[in-house]
Order: sequence, then C-alpha cells, then structure tokens
Amino acid sequence: MDPAWTTTVLLVPCVVVLTAGFFYLYDFIIGLLSKTSVRNKVVVITDALSGVGKECAGVFHKGGARLILCGKSWEKLEELADNLANASDPTVTFPPKLVLLDFGDMESMPEVIAEILDCYGCLDVLILNSSMKVKAPAQSLSLEMDKLLMDNNYFGPVTLAKGVLPSMISRRTGHLLLVNSIQGKLAVPFRTTYAASKHAVQAFFDCLRAEVEEYGISVSTINHTFISRSASDNTQAASSKSIWSLLYTKKPLGVSPDEATTEIVKTLNNKRREVVIAPSLPKVAIYARSFFPNVFFAVMAAGVKSAAASEKM
Repeated sequence: MDPAWTTTVLLVPCVVVLTAGFFYLYDFIIGLLSKTSVRNKVVVITDALSGVGKECAGVFHKGGARLILCGKSWEKLEELADNLANASDPTVTFPPKLVLLDFGDMESMPEVIAEILDCYGCLDVLILNSSMKVKAPAQSLSLEMDKLLMDNNYFGPVTLAKGVLPSMISRRTGHLLLVNSIQGKLAVPFRTTYAASKHAVQAFFDCLRAEVEEYGISVSTINHTFISRSASDNTQAASSKSIWSLLYTKKPLGVSPDEATTEIVKTLNNKRREVVIAPSLPKVAIYARSFFPNVFFAVMAAGVKSAAASEKM
C-alpha cells in the first residue's frame, strides 16, 4: 500500500478526534464559566417571571449570584424565589431580593431604581429582558397603545439603565445587557410600533456602548427571533406560510428559554457587544435590507399581498 495513502487514512481519524476533543473542551470550559462568572455579583433581571427570566434566574442563582428579581406580580415573584431556594444549596447561594417593576407605570420608576440600588448598594449586571408585543395594522393601533409599547420597550429599559449608570460609573465597572428582538434590526409588516420601539432601544444602547467604554462598563445587545414557550406555539409557527414569517421564526421551533440563557451567559462571560440568535434566512434578510433595500421591500410587500389573498379564500 502507498505510504502516503496509509498516512492519510491514519491522519484523518486523528484530526476528527482532536477536533471533537477541542469542541468538547471548549463547551466544558464555557460550562464552568457559566457557574463561576457571576458568583457574588449583584445581578438584576427585569421580567424575571418570563420564560427567559426564570431560566436566567435559575442559572445565576445556582452560580452564586446575588439576584434582584423584578416583575409585575409580587405573589409570582415570591413563588419563583421559593422555587429557587428549594432547588439549590442555601450554603452556597443567596436568597433573591424581589422588586415590583412595571415599565407601563413610568411614574414609579424613580422609586423602583432607588429600591434596586438599596438592595446591595450597587449592582454589577443589569439584564433588561422585558418586552411587550402587539401585532396589528398600523391604522388600527391607538395612540395610547403606541405610548404603552414605547414605555415598555423603550422608555422603561432606558430609564432604568440611566438610573443605575451613575453607580456603575463611580465604581468603573458593570455590564448592561439588553435582550432585544431581531426586529431591532429588521422590521416586518403589522408590527410597526413594536418594531419602532425595538429599533429605538437598539440605537440607544449602541450609542451608550461607546459613551461608557472609558468607565469600564460593557454594553451588550442580544437580538433573537421569537421565544418558544410551548408545543402549541411551535405548531402554530410550523403552520405559518406567509413570506415574512420565515424572517422571525426558527425552523420552526423559535428560540427556547434555555438557548437564550446560554447565549446570555456566553455574552456576559466574553463581553460580546452584539449577538443575533436566528437561522440563516433572517441574518441574510438583515444584510439584504442594508445592501438591497428595494428587493427587501418588494419581498415584504409580496408577503402582505399573499396573506391578504389567503384570508379572502
């Protein structure tokens, strides 16, 4: 047998094994980091009662973080805190502190910010996870609904971030992480105000990132497709056949809360500035919107016409 052929036959399996070993080691190290990187750090999670919020709370609580959980329902926050306590070792974890927070009530924000800062006197990580969604034609949305969407998706997160910034600047450390929608990058029909609010908050944190870098403060944004919650959601997504629906679904299961949390942990560990959690098509659409806008607009318009025609049938 040719020696070169023999060498190749022996070398290929070795390369495969070494590559697999490298990725295994990488995942193992990331797993260790996820358990240790937040130990003793003060972590604030808004909308801790959502799927992503609960998943993050569980991971960070087990990792030894000093959690401040925010949500609209005190009873559900207490239930979440009890579940976390029952599922962890009290000798290596801290009991979460609870704060009522409703971005729809902007007048309460000064008191909420003061309460958050009073919990530990400072904070290391702020995860802005809250979001309000509405799907409807632009002309059918009232001005009151527009304002409510902007309060929940833009003014609320921005006000909270600005409220805790002086504390981070004085300590010259901190991490602001915005869990945003892919519609902060890509707008689709029938989500006018929702997409506008996501674009606005994306722009704010993109600007803020450069402003606070000199103080050692990191700013990250995570843009994801829809968060899958149940089998019924997945079934509904799978049955959707409109053209633009493919731009924000994920073949067809969406992003699960644990997938989103994994990306959040990696982003905090690596201090990545921007992450897009989406399949290939939405990512291509983002570039198409920038480089081939006329093609993108034509596809969006065709999707609206297709949906209208299917409704008439």
